[in-house]
Amino acid sequence: MTLAAATELAAATNENLANLSNTLIYSAMAVYTLAFFAYIAEWLFGSRSKVGRTAAALTADKDAEKAAAPAVTVKNAGGTAVLERPKVVTRAAPGSRDVPDGPGAHGGDEQGDLYGRIAVSLTVLAFLIAFGGVITRALSVQRAPWGNMYEFNITFSTVAVAVYLSLLAMKKNVRWMGLFLVTTVLLDLGLAVTVLYTASDQLVPALHSYWLYIHVSTAIFCGAVFYVGAVGSILYLFKDSYENKLMTGGKPGRFATSVMERLPASASLDKFSYRVNAAVFPLWTFTIIAGAIWAGDAWGRYWGWDPKETWSFITWVAYACYLHARATAGWKGRKAAYIALIAFACWLFNYYGVNIFVTGKHSYAGV
Repeated sequence: MTLAAATELAAATNENLANLSNTLIYSAMAVYTLAFFAYIAEWLFGSRSKVGRTAAALTADKDAEKAAAPAVTVKNAGGTAVLERPKVVTRAAPGSRDVPDGPGAHGGDEQGDLYGRIAVSLTVLAFLIAFGGVITRALSVQRAPWGNMYEFNITFSTVAVAVYLSLLAMKKNVRWMGLFLVTTVLLDLGLAVTVLYTASDQLVPALHSYWLYIHVSTAIFCGAVFYVGAVGSILYLFKDSYENKLMTGGKPGRFATSVMERLPASASLDKFSYRVNAAVFPLWTFTIIAGAIWAGDAWGRYWGWDPKETWSFITWVAYACYLHARATAGWKGRKAAYIALIAFACWLFNYYGVNIFVTGKHSYAGV
């Protein structure tokens, strides 16, 4: 076989792999759509259940039983005497509530739980197909599939689903996140295949470095975990408002009640968001350091306040402020959640806004 024929065969093989990657991504979107409807069914059937609606009442009844504890009978020399059990006064921490976690999207309904399990199974299948699409995209260009925004998008959505499925595998109560996650993934993949699509191509020489595998992979993983934390923060704000309204004697709407009573308590959502953000923050710090080292190799300087570098640092500062605020008693709760969402908005702008609207040294990666 001549060199020209071998080159032509390699080009045809790469093109076939790229087409296969596109097919797999579209197939994953189709399965994610089925999972979306299954999650919808889980929430709809869950709304019929009375488990979530009576959870607070059951808790109140248990508290009443504790308060009405039986009297204490004691013996003395002349017979017996009945003494009232002394009242035990407990003082809750500031801002805390004794609110149980909701039963989940299925609301305790067996059919709703079945649809939820089907939705998770479809999510796993879609994840495997999308992962195959990412791998074949990499094989088509024989490099890491992170050379442009299209490749970053399909990898980011795949990693975000992987984080969600990993939490489920660790028996964490996060299935309530499935509908929100799949909706976002569908929007992300739709944007990727319609607006951000870029044909397979080789990278510019500056990107041919092992730091591409280290720096970009950690950036994608951090973004996926930050996204999961942001979903928790958004739902915390809604659940906290719902609980506040109940405490002040208000009557939330029927739809709000049906949804909010099945979510974890606001304290649980707040703790969940804090833990995932705190866990990944050191890795985001490493991501910035790795990028600086790569910049030193590629451009001869470690830091030059390029727009991407600047917004990466702004994102780091925002999350550092969130963690500090969350650890400070006066800034827990809603104030800290607002900072967390601002920090995630900085991450989103660093990815979309800087890449599309701002020109810098990172612009050569293309859209």
